[in-house]
Amino acid sequence: MKICLLTYRGNMYCGGQGIYIYYLSRELQRLGHEVHVISGPPYPQVIEGVKLHKLKSHSVLVSGHGATNHVGPIHNAIDLCEFTATSMGVYTEPFAFSMRAYHEIKRLAPDITFDVIHDNQCLGYGLTMLKRLKLPLVATIHHPISIDRAADFEQALSRMERLRRRWFYSFYVPMQSSVARRVDRVITVSECSAREIERLIGIPQSRMRVIYNGVDTNLFRNHNGTAKEPKSIIFVGNTEDRKKGIIHLLQAIRIIKDECPVKLTIVDGGAPRTAYAPSLVREYGLHNQVTIVHRLSGEELVQHYATAEIAAVPSLFEGFGFPAAEAMACELPVITTKAGALPELVSDGDNGILIEPGDVPALAAAIKRLLEDKELRRKMGLAGREIAERKFNWEQAAKQTLEVYQQAQ
Repeated sequence: MKICLLTYRGNMYCGGQGIYIYYLSRELQRLGHEVHVISGPPYPQVIEGVKLHKLKSHSVLVSGHGATNHVGPIHNAIDLCEFTATSMGVYTEPFAFSMRAYHEIKRLAPDITFDVIHDNQCLGYGLTMLKRLKLPLVATIHHPISIDRAADFEQALSRMERLRRRWFYSFYVPMQSSVARRVDRVITVSECSAREIERLIGIPQSRMRVIYNGVDTNLFRNHNGTAKEPKSIIFVGNTEDRKKGIIHLLQAIRIIKDECPVKLTIVDGGAPRTAYAPSLVREYGLHNQVTIVHRLSGEELVQHYATAEIAAVPSLFEGFGFPAAEAMACELPVITTKAGALPELVSDGDNGILIEPGDVPALAAAIKRLLEDKELRRKMGLAGREIAERKFNWEQAAKQTLEVYQQAQ
């Protein structure tokens, strides 16, 4: 098959969609298919044999993710719309990307006839124009964007901040729902996400296929020769994303810092410059206990997992939860919440501890319990590795995705 993958941001540092596009394109290419990736900046890494088509962006938000290649003259209405809207705080980046992607696919049409177009969480109005080209359209929805909006509203510190966040999502939320209902097939990454997509977007689960993400168990594994740092915790995620729950983790550490002096490493997968987590660290007086690092390679991240004793994933919602899966593959016990898909990864008392989302005292108690019980950490770590190897496999995910492509044709 000739497969076209679309991702409006493709770099792994941009979150789960970047990880998804790298591994899915790799496995589809290894299975013998011709794979093209059309991406906006920051651009993804792709393996040799996968063709990358780079589209520009005039979003002022992209520079915050370390992309400097979007700056340039404004040539058309799409450029002007994106620059103006994002300058005013409205999230129109997926819309602008979808329009450019449509024109790129149309430009390629004389030379390349794709068998399927697979959109990765963009769901911009430009995708509906692909119907004119008579191409099957599949979309992966990791989760409804309205969940992000709800988390932002809940943690907003002022009425003005809530108004800004409402304005930010005002265009994207209705667009995602409208476009999602018009694609040929929907893939999602957990049973929980399928339920939320049905509830919030209105797509029946009969039109969806749940395909779990994989985890690279060759990269993410236990380094038995690496010494653990006593009472160390690792958190991996975009701390500017309020649904990741970093505020609750820092509050929990503040509760136990005198009786259990924890060392927390935050591996921030968001923009290179962040403000939310550092401000909380200062407010809670945790500067001696918290280290924040950015933009690690896969090997560097694994090294941080290797030196930690436990992983914390205190999210208010996860469509899947890559940090939990990666920690499991590295034989780390995981403290996480009963939110979203996380209970599909972590079994309470088996490979980790589950608490109610936002329950700070329970989170503090779980941290203290695991840090004081080495044997329990070992047993949970081994169980997590077994689950990761058995349940979360990228080759298996690619084969299941191909079945959806065939159904869409």
